[in-house]
Amino acid sequence: MLRENQRRFKFDWITIILFLLLVGFGYLNILSASHDGDIANYFDTSQLYGKQLIFIGLTFVLIIIILSFEAKFYERFASIIYLGALLALLGLFIFGKEINGARSWYGIGSMTLQPSEFAKFATALAVGKYISDLQTNMQTLKDQLRVVAIIFVPALFILLQNDAGSTIVYLAFFFVLYREGLQQIYLVMGLSLIVLAILGLKFGVLITALLATSILIISFFLRKKKKRESIFQYILVLLVAVGFSYGVKLFYEHGLKAHQQNRISLWLRLEKDPVKLERMKKAEAYNLIQSEQAISSGGLVGKGFLQGTRTTGKFVPEQETDYIFSTVGEEWGFLGSSIVVLLFVFLIIRILYLAEAQKSQFSRVYGYGVASILFVHFTINIGMVMGLIPTVGIPLPFFSYGGSGLWGFTILLFIFVKLDSNKINEW
Repeated sequence: MLRENQRRFKFDWITIILFLLLVGFGYLNILSASHDGDIANYFDTSQLYGKQLIFIGLTFVLIIIILSFEAKFYERFASIIYLGALLALLGLFIFGKEINGARSWYGIGSMTLQPSEFAKFATALAVGKYISDLQTNMQTLKDQLRVVAIIFVPALFILLQNDAGSTIVYLAFFFVLYREGLQQIYLVMGLSLIVLAILGLKFGVLITALLATSILIISFFLRKKKKRESIFQYILVLLVAVGFSYGVKLFYEHGLKAHQQNRISLWLRLEKDPVKLERMKKAEAYNLIQSEQAISSGGLVGKGFLQGTRTTGKFVPEQETDYIFSTVGEEWGFLGSSIVVLLFVFLIIRILYLAEAQKSQFSRVYGYGVASILFVHFTINIGMVMGLIPTVGIPLPFFSYGGSGLWGFTILLFIFVKLDSNKINEW
């Protein structure tokens, strides 16, 4: 009995310490980005930093609740949790509150709650449950389609609520499926389609088709097995590539909204008219330009805590949420930014290390889900803030302001901490 009680509280403290460092450093940057020059009361709920401190306090209550359940609870009730998340997403179409064009929040008094932040851990649980129950290696088409359906149903609901950023995060689960046996060809095809889409938009369908033809001709003559019928396979691949590239072009021109087109256009430098380009920069690229200037002004060691002139001057819109990393860059400089990046990298590597050491397939799959979701959020958010990828509105885990995001990522992480608590491994 004593041994059981000791094991119950034997958690992976490396993961927990990394979490605490990220949350703590994140709060300092929210404080910098949201204060008005006079901090008389850190618990002032009229200020964002005061609300965030309350969110953090409630986070520790949430952690205690998560860790108090038996690890088997999350596997046993994974399907019910997933269905509950789907119902919460569906309810937004009737009871949801629209903010910035997205119907993604429930209004609760003066506060809001975003179900999509909680649907991520629910989907990770459902994917882990399905794969572990069937002991599948993801080789059959039926299993692949069912798992894809589990992933894309909540993603579709979120997309229909006009929240494209949160939808993109669900692509993270393909890393999980690849680990569990999904054929490598799917990842190759996915990367190839992304490259085709970018080339088609940047250089046009004709040049993309010529490039694809050249690559296929070279591949055809370098192939090892000289099969007569294989030429038709190459022709089919070429037709699919051209058709896909043309379809992306049509979708870009007629399926996307004007601001979405402008963001992609600025990223790929498609616009040639200098007058229109300048107008686009003042609109869609304003946040990005101010963010880049804030980061570059930080230099090597930064301007110091609460000393960022572009941060305190409110030059960067939404700096406490999606653009919080620009505060890090300005006030903590290159060194501080590097520390934040390393903390995220260490956390993700630690989760993958622990996932591989799990005794059950469910825990391993869920662990890979946690790492993949954090990786996609971290990569897209920082890439967006630095102008490396188009602007996509997703938060930086444990850093960005907001209760829903903080609680969603906390639940995601600490369910895995609980699952791992039965088997602790040295670093």
